[in-house]
Amino acid sequence: MTATAPKPPVPGSLFFDVDIRVGRVIEVSPHPAARVPAYIIRADFGPLGQKTTSARATHYAPDALAGRLLVGVVNIGTRRIGGITSEFLLLGAYGEDGTVRLLAPDPGAQPGDPVG
Repeated sequence: MTATAPKPPVPGSLFFDVDIRVGRVIEVSPHPAARVPAYIIRADFGPLGQKTTSARATHYAPDALAGRLLVGVVNIGTRRIGGITSEFLLLGAYGEDGTVRLLAPDPGAQPGDPVG
């Protein structure tokens, strides 16, 4: 993926309404119904409970993701993706080659910690 132009400015209130939290991966499995290779990832968000999503992070081995801290948006509603209900948006950075590199908090962060 090549660099894209910056998006237009938005009011800060839109950003501050987004609930971004630390989670911990508790389960990873292939997503057989996804059009693009993806995993089904289940994460623990502490007091918010466990949530599931689909993510194109298949260049990571499942065992490399298990137990890893992640950063996710947890208040954007649910969406059906290839037959599963996605409950959060896993955040990552796209490299020029299209590879998704997951964002991760520093050590010491705990599931459920708010990000902002």
